[in-house]
Amino acid sequence: MTSTNPIGRSFELAAERCEDLTPLVYRRLAAAYPETLTMFRSEGSELVKGSMLAMTIEAILDFAGERSGKFRMIECEVISHDGYGTPRELFVAFFGVIAQTLREILESDWTPEIDAAWRKLLAEIEDMVGQSGARGVYA
Repeated sequence: MTSTNPIGRSFELAAERCEDLTPLVYRRLAAAYPETLTMFRSEGSELVKGSMLAMTIEAILDFAGERSGKFRMIECEVISHDGYGTPRELFVAFFGVIAQTLREILESDWTPEIDAAWRKLLAEIEDMVGQSGARGVYA
């Protein structure tokens, strides 16, 4: 199925090229934010990371699409991550890391339309989280 939504399309194109985004996303996250390396327990963390990324992608697709309710997970997880001591800037940055990973995978198929849609989405997520100053994470 081909999505008409540029965000959905970016995930579809990535899925054609990459079986599992999880290691790529978390490798990029750790490179940009080394403090995240200690945020996951050592045993079973791969399952946690995969689950967290899958839920995040569902929320992103809903937020960028029909907004049926799954996107509300973002607001809930902000509070939950506050409890873990995760800075909100880092919480927001995770979405930018996903976009950067997709951009790298898509290469020349990362169109201006996809880029504009991601920039808009990231700004909207930042606004929703109530975070300021994290837009430079993706730029």
